[in-house]
Amino acid sequence: MARELVHPPKAREGDRVAVLSPSFAAAGAFPEVHEQAMRRLVEVTGLVPVEYPTTRRTGADPRDRAADVNAAFADPGIRAILAVVGGEDQITVVPHLDAEKARADPKPFLGTSDNTNLHQWLWGNGIASFYGGSSQVHLGPGPAVDDVHARSLRAALLTGERLEVTDPGESEDVGVSWDDPRALVSFGEREATEPWSWHGPARSVTGRSWGGCVEVLQWILTAGRFAFPPRALDGGVLIVETSEELLPAREVAWIVRALGERGFLGAVDAVLLARPPVSDLTRRPPAADRVALRAAQRDAVVAVISRYNPEAVVCVGVPFGHTRPQWVLPHGGPITVDGTERRIFADYA
Repeated sequence: MARELVHPPKAREGDRVAVLSPSFAAAGAFPEVHEQAMRRLVEVTGLVPVEYPTTRRTGADPRDRAADVNAAFADPGIRAILAVVGGEDQITVVPHLDAEKARADPKPFLGTSDNTNLHQWLWGNGIASFYGGSSQVHLGPGPAVDDVHARSLRAALLTGERLEVTDPGESEDVGVSWDDPRALVSFGEREATEPWSWHGPARSVTGRSWGGCVEVLQWILTAGRFAFPPRALDGGVLIVETSEELLPAREVAWIVRALGERGFLGAVDAVLLARPPVSDLTRRPPAADRVALRAAQRDAVVAVISRYNPEAVVCVGVPFGHTRPQWVLPHGGPITVDGTERRIFADYA
């Protein structure tokens, strides 16, 4: 039976939003990009950003980072929480989080990548959240905030509306290095996107979303921190994406296979697989190779899903996760995956 989740109330313009670094403190390592992100956060949302002791403290102890998360939930004046960026050690923060504080005053939490840990912790405590929104990646760099990101960010934090998730037609795997002054005014190397790839039966599915970065889901699975059985995802929509670590397609498929063995693939009615990054600051294969790498991941993952759940509606290439422009998506809220009309809608209530 599907688990009931609380959907935190929306903030209002003028409210305060906590800006935290539960993983890597990119705000301290690259302050110029962070400060531009904070100015744009005010411009896009009308919210007032509030930093905490470890927001700019690189190398902060996991207990101190957890204390900031706990303090943000405990402060009644804070009406939303936004992660600066991901990282790779948030799994060590989770044991120090205070579930009672989060449950007493649930607030919208936004983050991606390593913040999958916090999303799973919130889900385990009955609180819905939003996957996406890292300020250091999607607000600070470049000449402006992408329209699809701004609209979904406002929907998650303020308006709670229902939006159609569309393809912006272009994408970048990685922007300009944050220690380069050009990062403040230039996008990364953008290229035209390929059409989304649809698989499975031609039917429309509406279900509650769950998932995150597959590498982090693997860590959480290994640590034994899934606090619910697979049947809690019955009829849901699995949202999964891959990180800038650029795993080979077969390794991504192995992780998804583990989710199948655990029963998660069989429980859901639809799967959204994000457009994957296939290059980084040091590696950029030729254009034809980039297309081939994305196709290889698509084919490998779709084959695994088909084995465990041939009735699932699957869409590959959706712009969330480690890509820009990026849609913020509900984590625990309804998403409609229409395999007949080949359209996707997200409910940000």
